[in-house]
Amino acid sequence: MATTSLLPKSIPPIFTNPTSISSTRFGTLPFQNNPADRQPHCPVRTSTVQANAKKKNKWLDPFDTGEDPDMEYGSQYSEGKQSEDPRPPENPDNPYGFLKFPPGFMPEVMSLGLKIRGDVRRCCVVISGGVYENLLFFPTIQLIKDRYPGVQVDVLSSARGKQAFELNKNVRWADVFDPEDDFPEPAEYLDLLGLLKNRYYDMMLSTKLAGAGLLLSQTFTPDHLNLSEAGYNMYHQMTDWLARPGRSVPRQIIPPLKVSISRKLKDVVADKYNKIGVEKGKYIVIHGIQSDSKASMQSRGDTDSLLPLNIWAQITNSIRGVKPVYVIPHEKERENVEEIVGDDTNIIFITTPGQLAAFINDSAGVISTNTAAIQLAIAREKPCVALFGSEEKAKLFLPNIKDSKCIVASSKTGKLVDIDTNAVKNAVQIFEMPLAIA
Repeated sequence: MATTSLLPKSIPPIFTNPTSISSTRFGTLPFQNNPADRQPHCPVRTSTVQANAKKKNKWLDPFDTGEDPDMEYGSQYSEGKQSEDPRPPENPDNPYGFLKFPPGFMPEVMSLGLKIRGDVRRCCVVISGGVYENLLFFPTIQLIKDRYPGVQVDVLSSARGKQAFELNKNVRWADVFDPEDDFPEPAEYLDLLGLLKNRYYDMMLSTKLAGAGLLLSQTFTPDHLNLSEAGYNMYHQMTDWLARPGRSVPRQIIPPLKVSISRKLKDVVADKYNKIGVEKGKYIVIHGIQSDSKASMQSRGDTDSLLPLNIWAQITNSIRGVKPVYVIPHEKERENVEEIVGDDTNIIFITTPGQLAAFINDSAGVISTNTAAIQLAIAREKPCVALFGSEEKAKLFLPNIKDSKCIVASSKTGKLVDIDTNAVKNAVQIFEMPLAIA
């Protein structure tokens, strides 16, 4: 198993000779977005490294000079995508249990597909960041599933980021491990290493360089030290590498962000909003109130993405026809909403992206700042009004807005607090329900 990494422009890899890496090598694609993660053997140089350039550590395999141009391959295990062989159905009622193995897994010949065609049966992904960053990694996971049929994808993420995978049916297991924790508990760290070792991964991907050092076989250069500042396409170097064409395999198309909502989630959320007196399809979700709660689900690349309640009151008090429902990330905000917006304000307490997605799915639309609510509304094809501090930020985080039912209202001063509330009120007319703006 090999590994890959994404380094900032000012921190080149150990060896900067851009050689062609063999197509039989796979591995981890970590991004390094924190100068504190710099390895002691990585000197700072004045020269820059070209983005997306392939950099190979020659000390990993001094005899690997790339593909042999004279090598002739047959049709078996050499061309096209890996195949999913038929397998008998699992019997959960068997008292003796049953084996868990990936489709197409044959121990006798498994190394042939891995070495020649580059098969990947098990993949582990380490994702840094919170809910927003993990949501934006969903298209990459779908890309992996499309490129390697039958692959089993596992995820390591922070405790908050793990919540997002309640909405992703392509992930087998999601475990908690924060790659930004510089001093993890030794017992927990060793337990994690043993867990990963026993799962036998063919490929590992990471959005952050975390002590990998010489184990990395592929590195990329992100556009910013803070990876989230690149917006929706913050992982584009990684996806470009994963989508690369192979033998009889065309370049893969990067899919849009999609989420799956379980029936259990829908029932839980329906019970919540029925208790506050709103009906399905007759309310608007208000998300992005100013709060110090970690459940605000804002992006680390846009810290100016929460609005004070007095501005929200100006926007929502003029809406007629549907009920605006304020989503609060913490119960302590309930009193503030009732005091500033009004005692009769509809309020719902939601802290997980799964419940937020289900709540948005049953709504007439969404009005939100740059939080996970906007991405979830677009993923569920709901009308929405997105409030941004500037047009540049809107273009970064919503590059495909023309293909959605979303309208952007941005501030002209670069500060979200200065946004024109009248422009927001006019944008609200995109909702399907007949509204009257006072």
